[in-house]
Amino acid sequence: MIRLLLADDEDLLRSALASLLGLEADMAVVAEAATTTDAVRLARELRPDIALLDLEMPPTDGLRAAEEILADLPTRIVLVTRHARPAILRRALAAGVAGFVPKSTSASRLAEVVRDVAAGRRYVDPHIAAAALTESDCPLTDRELEVLRATRTGASVGEIAAHVHLAPGTVRNYLSSAMSKLGASSRHAAAHRAWEEGWI
Repeated sequence: MIRLLLADDEDLLRSALASLLGLEADMAVVAEAATTTDAVRLARELRPDIALLDLEMPPTDGLRAAEEILADLPTRIVLVTRHARPAILRRALAAGVAGFVPKSTSASRLAEVVRDVAAGRRYVDPHIAAAALTESDCPLTDRELEVLRATRTGASVGEIAAHVHLAPGTVRNYLSSAMSKLGASSRHAAAHRAWEEGWI
């Protein structure tokens, strides 16, 4: 029996998926979560075989939750997303995520993916994989990405500086550089563009 944890902040979708996968003779949904915080907590408590995580889920995101789970457990991770950005795929695979599928995947196909992942294989949707191969590289440095990631939380420059252990002036320089590279009119626009591209 493959024990599943389902995490998605859309209650209707999560419940429907739990019902459909619960019909599979070799699968049991052992827990459901609506936040990344609950997903990580339940994974640690119940140690499921597979965690199906929505990528766009508060308060962080499914990839961050996957990294936390994979740091402690042998649970295999499948990320499910509506917006399959190729750079996110690269980060997910580097983190050890075993499956990456769009939300348009049928329940029967998802069940097959779960079985493949449970058997130790990896699965990446072919359309996402093809897009990843043709995507351009990120023009931003690690520090620029770090300050843009902090910007997405709504933090002020001073708060970002404290979080990343830099002087406020240095943070402003990194933000200015990132804005220039991305042709963005504000740090928030630059952070949004970096998120849209899957770089943060």
